[in-house]
Amino acid sequence: MARLKPAPIGAVVLGVAGLIPFLGFAALAVAGNDGGLGTLGLSPRTILSAYGAVIASFLGGIRWGAAAARDAGSGDYLLAIVPSLIAWAALAAPAPWDLRILGVLVLAWGLIDQDLPRRGLVPRWLGRLRLVLSGVAGAALLVAA
Repeated sequence: MARLKPAPIGAVVLGVAGLIPFLGFAALAVAGNDGGLGTLGLSPRTILSAYGAVIASFLGGIRWGAAAARDAGSGDYLLAIVPSLIAWAALAAPAPWDLRILGVLVLAWGLIDQDLPRRGLVPRWLGRLRLVLSGVAGAALLVAA
């Protein structure tokens, strides 16, 4: 059995840093505290929803990039646009459905993308890292919903 290669420290650090807005804005939303954002006409919930949609689109980009790098089939390109389309629709959904849709999407996409390391399109460490990051981000979105 091949030895598992560890995730690059930069990927881990930046991945964990990407969780900060999920956790911070979800905590503010749950606490009912706007963190001073109300003075700008914003709410933690609105920012969390927008950030979740952006990250969901980024997740689709991972599949697109993996497909392009390894000459994968056109099915991967088609599947890669699904998170962006669902995230776009989620932004139009009323609360609490916006965050619920995004939370389920991010959680599900962490599982869906597990075929990428199995097929050799991305390193195995990326699959494991994605599960952790998608789990925390998806849970934060669902808790804030």
